[in-house]
Amino acid sequence: MRERLSVSAMLLRLFRLRFLLWLVRGVLELPKRLRRYILFGGDGVVFFISACIALNLRFENEPLFNQLQFYQDSLTLIVPVKFCIFYFLGMYRPLLRHTGVEVLWLALKSVILSEAGLVAASLLLGVQILPRSVQIVSALITWLGVVAIRFAIRRFFVLIDTSPEGYAPLTSQFRRRSQSAAELESHRIIIYGAGSAGFQLSQALLRETDYDVIAFVDDSPEIHGRSINRIPIYSPRLIRTLIAQHQITMVLLAVPSARPQDKRRILQSLKGLPVKVKTVPSVREIVSGHVSIGQLRNVDISDLLGREEVLPDPSLLRVNITDKSVLVTGAGGSIGSELCRQIAQQNPRILILYELNEFALYSIETELAETYPHVTRVACLGSVTDADRLSEVFERYQVETVYHAAAYKHVPLVEHNAAQGIINNAYGTMVTAQTANKCRVETFVLISTDKAVRPTNVMGATKRIAELVLQALAAESTTQTRFVMVRFGNVLNSNGSVVPRFRQQIAAGKPITLTHLEMTRYFMSIPEASRLVIQAGAMAQGGEVFLLDMGEPVRIYDLAVQMIELSGLVPGVDIEIEITGLRPGEKLYEELLIEGNSMATNHPKIFAAREAMLAWEQLEPLLDQLFLAAYQKNVAKLRSLLKTLVPEYQPSYPKASNESVLH
Repeated sequence: MRERLSVSAMLLRLFRLRFLLWLVRGVLELPKRLRRYILFGGDGVVFFISACIALNLRFENEPLFNQLQFYQDSLTLIVPVKFCIFYFLGMYRPLLRHTGVEVLWLALKSVILSEAGLVAASLLLGVQILPRSVQIVSALITWLGVVAIRFAIRRFFVLIDTSPEGYAPLTSQFRRRSQSAAELESHRIIIYGAGSAGFQLSQALLRETDYDVIAFVDDSPEIHGRSINRIPIYSPRLIRTLIAQHQITMVLLAVPSARPQDKRRILQSLKGLPVKVKTVPSVREIVSGHVSIGQLRNVDISDLLGREEVLPDPSLLRVNITDKSVLVTGAGGSIGSELCRQIAQQNPRILILYELNEFALYSIETELAETYPHVTRVACLGSVTDADRLSEVFERYQVETVYHAAAYKHVPLVEHNAAQGIINNAYGTMVTAQTANKCRVETFVLISTDKAVRPTNVMGATKRIAELVLQALAAESTTQTRFVMVRFGNVLNSNGSVVPRFRQQIAAGKPITLTHLEMTRYFMSIPEASRLVIQAGAMAQGGEVFLLDMGEPVRIYDLAVQMIELSGLVPGVDIEIEITGLRPGEKLYEELLIEGNSMATNHPKIFAAREAMLAWEQLEPLLDQLFLAAYQKNVAKLRSLLKTLVPEYQPSYPKASNESVLH
């Protein structure tokens, strides 16, 4: 019986708690202006009740009602007089969500001056003044009441705030973990964003005596003129004035949950200002646990693009991975390593890392062991041109899904090493695909490139041949493996790509080198590209070429200018931009389709296409000649055969130029 009663009592208590949280949540979700009026009303109640309690304690032997009648004129002055003094002293400027210990002193000062103001008002109006003992007790109770209200509201914000900005407090190791002192030359800082991330960033910087947070700026007009930790909040329209007045040399973006378009708009507004711009990580990076909110980083091209990523479909991510044996070739490369990370999150039965470069294989295997210790993984050294080694691995681990990311990708290097590019990219793909089919692998996904479309370089032509191999094999009646190709453009921050090179040149104070003023490229983040590759592979029937929606192409010159300006430098003054001329095989712009037709799929960012192909009977003899010429290093015959296999192949050899655009 007692147990039943105790259970009932617990349920009743839980119900009351849930009801209280629901009620408070409802209040906190009201418009900000209405919430301020509720706070005004709450303080007014505290002012009046504090006086009543003080009167009752002072005249405890007399009825309270009589005392209220005797001092009714003074009591009517309490709320308006105290409210006005509280307001003008700034008690309603701090954001309650971020209330700190500074409110104790502000409240004490407001209470003392409001009691003095009450005496002055009583004398001016000739009404009965409250006894000094009553005022002292009333002041103490008022101080405790208004402070308790603010800390209680802050506590409820912490408990039920469901916004993605609700991150754990930062540690005092902020500066050491985020960057060296040399990177933060300036000590006077503006934080863009007065939300939770901005507050926590300011708290961390306040612990560091070297850095002085001068102001917050925020897009919300409702909080302009208010403050956080006595640091004022301004409109973004005033940021140029603030920088000039306070010699600001750094702006820290603390808007991790902002939409990409909004972040791009903010960055555009900061262009040309004489400040460095850094940003906190995105919500996805923080939630994944890979980084802390305190790890500031340079503004990335992904911030400049304003590209909004469509959330992946979890069911598509799992189809070819969960509880399956999955192998990634080129597992140590930019795309291959990110594929391994994404695959590990989907709980494969076993993940096989296949890589020729020993150090690259060691690096990704060590990272996965630390980040995903629950995932069974095997590191295999080997070449994609070694059929015996591939067959051994496929059969030993009963591989069901292959992601083929092994390839030479740097256009100028492959252009000058054409034979090796053909052997690795084209022959390696054929060997891996045929071995996968022989070993009854269920799904084979080729990572292709937009450079395979009307290629002007050997690298693009070899990737198009790799596509032709898979298309021909998929059409064979004896084929058991489902072959699929995924074609996309440049990925951000990949090894040797343009963005890290620009960043290094800016850091070293060297000129940024561009090959052409009008060059454009499609860009996508490595994680997004990897997730889309996995999802495209799950939708394949066999033989399709999937295209990823890369958004709008980016003019590389504009990108270079933005990166210079957001480093607090002036293009053409601090950093020059030099045009060196197109390199052999380089195109001004890239395409994703050969024949210009594509079909929508169930995913808004993935499209499917069926493009021209050669039957295996036609393709095989041409491939034999190509690979023989490659092993014989007969470059002239190689280029002739590339043209036969890929009629769209139009090699280009532009002349170099040392023209300097910005001096």
